[in-house]
Amino acid sequence: MASSPPPPPKLPIPGRRNILITSALPYVNNVPHLGNIIGCVLSADVFARYCRLRGYNAIYICGTDEYGTATETKAMEEKCTPKEICDKYHAIHSEVYKWFNIKFDKFGRTSSPEQTEVCHAIFHKLMENNWLTENTMQQLYCDTCQRFLADRLVEGTCPNKVCNAAARGDQCETCSTLLNPTELIDPKCKVCKNTPRVRDTDHLFLELPLLKDKLVNYINATSVAGMWSQNAIQATNAWLKEGLKPRCITRDLKWGVPVPHDKYKDKVFYVWFDAPIGYVSITASYTPDWEKWWKDPDNVELFQFMGKDNVPFHTIMFPSTLLGTGEKWTMMKTISVTEYLNYEAGKFSKSKGIGVFGNDAKDTNVPPEVWRYYLLMNRPEASDTLFTWADLQAKLNSELLNNLGNFINRVLSFVAKPAGAGYGSIVPDAPNAESHPLTKAYAEKASKWVEQYLDAMEKVKLKQGLKCAMAISSDGNAYLQESQFWKLYKEDSAACAIVMKTSLGLVYLLACLLEPFMPSLSEEVLRQLNLSPEENLSFSEEKGEITKAKSPWDFVPAGHKIGKPVPLFKELKDEEVALHREKYAGSQAERSLKAAADAEASKVANKLKGTKLSDGGPKKEQKKQSGGSKSKTAEADITVAKLDIRVGLIRKAEKHPDADSLYVEEIDVGEDTPRTVVSGLVKFIPLEEMQNRKVCVLCNLKPVAMRGIKSHAMVLAASNEDHTKVELVEPPESAAVGERVTFAGYSGDPEASLSGKSKTWEKLAAELHSNGELVACYKDVPFTTSAGVCEVKTIANGEIR
Repeated sequence: MASSPPPPPKLPIPGRRNILITSALPYVNNVPHLGNIIGCVLSADVFARYCRLRGYNAIYICGTDEYGTATETKAMEEKCTPKEICDKYHAIHSEVYKWFNIKFDKFGRTSSPEQTEVCHAIFHKLMENNWLTENTMQQLYCDTCQRFLADRLVEGTCPNKVCNAAARGDQCETCSTLLNPTELIDPKCKVCKNTPRVRDTDHLFLELPLLKDKLVNYINATSVAGMWSQNAIQATNAWLKEGLKPRCITRDLKWGVPVPHDKYKDKVFYVWFDAPIGYVSITASYTPDWEKWWKDPDNVELFQFMGKDNVPFHTIMFPSTLLGTGEKWTMMKTISVTEYLNYEAGKFSKSKGIGVFGNDAKDTNVPPEVWRYYLLMNRPEASDTLFTWADLQAKLNSELLNNLGNFINRVLSFVAKPAGAGYGSIVPDAPNAESHPLTKAYAEKASKWVEQYLDAMEKVKLKQGLKCAMAISSDGNAYLQESQFWKLYKEDSAACAIVMKTSLGLVYLLACLLEPFMPSLSEEVLRQLNLSPEENLSFSEEKGEITKAKSPWDFVPAGHKIGKPVPLFKELKDEEVALHREKYAGSQAERSLKAAADAEASKVANKLKGTKLSDGGPKKEQKKQSGGSKSKTAEADITVAKLDIRVGLIRKAEKHPDADSLYVEEIDVGEDTPRTVVSGLVKFIPLEEMQNRKVCVLCNLKPVAMRGIKSHAMVLAASNEDHTKVELVEPPESAAVGERVTFAGYSGDPEASLSGKSKTWEKLAAELHSNGELVACYKDVPFTTSAGVCEVKTIANGEIR
């Protein structure tokens, strides 16, 4: 059977409320994590669904942001073309959002012909109106890579004195300061790690200072009329207070919208110039009549959703661009901005792969409606919020299972009971319901919650709207309990019929009000009510549904036969939470490495069972001839040969912010990115001696959190017996970063070996100490320290992977 054709594109309707909704275009350099999802697409989806529920003429436009440095960087990492990266991650994003029940009218992409066409049209208008100027700017150039470095290809330290965190060349993720790469302290090329130099290059600039008056008039009028969120107003005012500067809109890149200008034909538009234009171009790919949405400000309202780090581009840059064209654009009316959703003890990070990602959520077997509920109830509207597995468990088990699910299942199950115990699935008649005092009181409560729900949703206070809907469920449970309907069924059948018909109405009301938040749940509830979502799911003022909320007994007609009730939610148990917490700890890269290392360790452990460690020298022969006994630990399955010890270069070392005895180092061990290592060496080695020096690094140690910072390796040091003297074990100066370090054996008992599959380093240190000095080799050159044995108690206590 052929599938039905897609519905025709929606266009603005005269006399109706026409709402254009966008969410910040997700970038295609990774899978979206939960922070991305709640900050952009999910929040916009809830509002779009609410608008449709109310009968407004609304469309929701989104798509993947595909041009720019991050795409080129990811393509280099994955050894493919930028186009292949975009194709791959566009498909992944689409699949993730489909699983989360995000209902776009159009989910497009910016690497489209429409994007080039619209960008060029806007650019030509800006040129005609003299809002663009040419200027020479200083940009970092990498002699090793032989190219100008775009913002994201430069990494260094944030110049903000109150921050000083690691930052990219375009923005500091820690303090949200927008940067130019030349402002970074100690900048490095992300590709080759060398220090770039400053070179002159010509670029085009948007003259924001000249557009300031037009922009400020727009902001002053719209921020009030559109009820901008407070964090959006603060971020915008901070930019204005600092003073607008000309903004470069071109870049020395290949992957992007080409600049239609002879002098700059080898350059492309800066991604933050062309990305917001993506809203327009994706609408153009949705309908050729896109201008009816984007160039009719009198009849169309534009609502935009994003995280706080995107605000200046939507309240300063994009409006200035549109104002500069001199055309009558539909300008953003309302902006809804979220703060950050943090993960357990740290931040979600797409670039670092930290947190729970969209595909992870699917793999947990926690249903999408639960994830949606949790994220929306935890939406960081006014301040940062925190995702924890324990909180997810509590909200599922207490709020969804024991409150909402309990109320709905209790009502439907009782109605479905056979006659004599219930109503045989037939909705009872309930005349004069309004005269039943208890029912009237609870109906008034429900009506007030509905009023508050509508007020919150119109103001885009989504979390408050959800709380109002859930309050109806809580009151519903109280109503059932206070009515004692199980007694009324036998003692006052007329009153019982009123309570149950009213409760069925509240179930339907909840299905409507919760549809924007949990659409799959709403669909299932309507299925159990035996009501068609297409015909019944509406909360339109025109159809009188809002008035009906005052008399919930009227929602479901008497004589209607309901469907089969089934539980809506499943308990999330402690052991499941513990498994999820462990599985999604660390970064995506660490999880992959751990899985691979665990598999490899299992193979090696089986092969090495019973192997012994020996230096193979004369001592071994002498000991056999003299009949000497073996060490107690001879039956080993972990040997020094299993230790992955490499030559590392400490690129940066600083004191731990929350521990006086610990250093935090960034150490290059020959991988794509440096490892973060925490070492307890403060009282033994001065900070200046920890900088830019080669060390021996144990790399296959299980990551361990030390006072809030996760250590991903261990620096080898040595101490004397009473640990009063500690020295770093150093390779020869000629040693190359990343090269493996091998061990020749022990100078003591040559037959000693190490036991225990999960050997902790404190035990290992004790065994090494009792069996003699550890002697290491770099290639064929032995080296050690005067102190002798490896001291690890002051460094880390983890397990060998």
